[in-house]
Amino acid sequence: MPEIKIVTEVAGRICATPVQVGGTVADGDDIVLVEAMKMEIPVLSPASGTITSLLVKLDEIVAEGQAIAILAS
Repeated sequence: MPEIKIVTEVAGRICATPVQVGGTVADGDDIVLVEAMKMEIPVLSPASGTITSLLVKLDEIVAEGQAIAILAS
C-alpha cells in the first residue's frame, strides 16, 4: 500500500484529533482541526485508507506545510 503524508496548509494549534492510529478514513474526512485566527480549520484526508501514524498531539503548534499524519491507501 502506498503511504501518503498529510500536511496542514495553515499554521496554528491542534485543537482536535478525531482519528486514531489504525483507524480508517474516507476521502475528505477530517484528520485534525487546526485553530488559527480564532477559527477551526480542518485538515482533510486526500484519499481513503488507514491512519498508520499521527505525527501531532492535541495542543501542539504546527507550521504551514508540516506533516501531521501518514495514511496508507
